[in-house]
Amino acid sequence: MSDPTQRTNRLAAESSPYLLLHAHNPVDWYPWGPEALAKAKAEDKPIFLSVGYSTCFWCHVMERESFSDPAVAALMNEEFVSIKVDREERLDLDEIYMLATQVLHGQGGWPNSVFLTPDLLPFFAGTYFPPIDSRGMPGFPTVLRSMIHAWKERRGDVEQQGAELGDAIRRHLAEIEPATGALPGAEPAERGLTSLRDKFDPTWGGFGGAPKFPSPANLFLLLALAEADSAHAGPAGMMLAATLDAMARGGIYDQLAGGFHRYATDREWLARRGSASTQPRSTTGGARA
Repeated sequence: MSDPTQRTNRLAAESSPYLLLHAHNPVDWYPWGPEALAKAKAEDKPIFLSVGYSTCFWCHVMERESFSDPAVAALMNEEFVSIKVDREERLDLDEIYMLATQVLHGQGGWPNSVFLTPDLLPFFAGTYFPPIDSRGMPGFPTVLRSMIHAWKERRGDVEQQGAELGDAIRRHLAEIEPATGALPGAEPAERGLTSLRDKFDPTWGGFGGAPKFPSPANLFLLLALAEADSAHAGPAGMMLAATLDAMARGGIYDQLAGGFHRYATDREWLARRGSASTQPRSTTGGARA
């Protein structure tokens, strides 16, 4: 019997550590480029786009659980053109297709799992999918079969979803003002503070629900406003102190060596990334079979 670790796919010729992680998968991965895009058009197949980076915990989990599974790989190879992207090499693609996931769900994450038409329009997106249906989350094989059914039986709905989502992404990108070289005034900080107030969790600190990230940029903004602007010192200082206190009391803080883990999988900051009893909440949406 041949050693599966000796089998390679096209990613073996890449230099990215993230792409090389998948070089021995039975999945017929392509790097982003003309060969993969031409194949999708020529064979009229949907594209499965998987975006991640080498230090992404759940990217490694999905690689072990799903992309190393010969049965899952056979389904992907038969029905999709599968493309791997390292977000640290292609920030442009990461921005576009992360927007697709965020438009559908209001949040995103990595690995970013996006299904595209051959014309590169996203019609379904999610993040991490478990290997089997679990805890109300669809397993990755279930998602694949659902997308196959939608592509073959509800093609019109899929293409309409892709066109609408593509328009939403273009509108969002058009609203981003190009840099002028001038220093911004107080207005961006005002907008940032208003946004953080709307998302602030008064019970457990932090912003939004689970999962929760320390988000240093948010904390530095609150610190700057608390120190420099008396009008904002109250709400900014309160949100900053409540968040830092909750983080320090929670499970993401390393009580022995100091420092914080990357995020908590719960609202209370107790369960850190990779805890045996935790899984991320997969975000799924788009055209449904």
